[in-house]
Amino acid sequence: MELRHEYDLEVLLNHTSMARSSFYYHQKQNKLPDKYKVIKELIKSIYNKHKGCYGYRRITAELQNQGIIINHKTVLLLMKLLGLKSIIRLKKYKSYKGEQGKVVANVLERNFYATTPNQKWATDVTEFNIAGKKLYLSPIIDLFNQEIISYELTERPVFNQVVIMLKKAFKKIPNNTNLILHSDQGWQYQMKRYQCLLKEKGIIQSMSRKGNCLDNAVIENFFGILKSEMFYTQKFKSIE
Repeated sequence: MELRHEYDLEVLLNHTSMARSSFYYHQKQNKLPDKYKVIKELIKSIYNKHKGCYGYRRITAELQNQGIIINHKTVLLLMKLLGLKSIIRLKKYKSYKGEQGKVVANVLERNFYATTPNQKWATDVTEFNIAGKKLYLSPIIDLFNQEIISYELTERPVFNQVVIMLKKAFKKIPNNTNLILHSDQGWQYQMKRYQCLLKEKGIIQSMSRKGNCLDNAVIENFFGILKSEMFYTQKFKSIE
């Protein structure tokens, strides 16, 4: 059988213009183990768990939550190879409106691991479209166990929404805990009053880099689960 195989290769090479070195190189490459085999299985598992609602960015965030450091472009390529595509195209609400106040440093630096509760929090705002109207959800999530510490739901993305959410959260912690509260560069978090509230409570403010949603991956992942497993699977007739 081995001789027959070698004979077939010789015939193939004689009838093609491919160089022998190129042919044997590609043949050798095909026999190499797939270094992304485990990652592919994890991607398929996450995709199926969320019923096809997760795109490559949210799958990347989920992988990183599991301690796997991988570029979102690699995940996109692997999903294409696997024939996986999100059945829902999530349109992210963007609160960034340029520099409206003071932008602070990314203190968190994607270190989402916390050893105790109330050590690291993250916040953001997401939008829901319902029967031609909109609702805005502003929560704070604890990076220790993904518990929602506080939230506020309003019909407009106003600054007072964030203030009320903060005051609810502040009741659950003492002053000067050196807790880190991370957000994106949304206009709400650049406001002087927001930053003063954090400073008075002894909270360290942290912001994602501009246009980098993975810097706030945990709460992005929460929004993805909330929408794909609850909001998009039901039909709501009104904002009530």
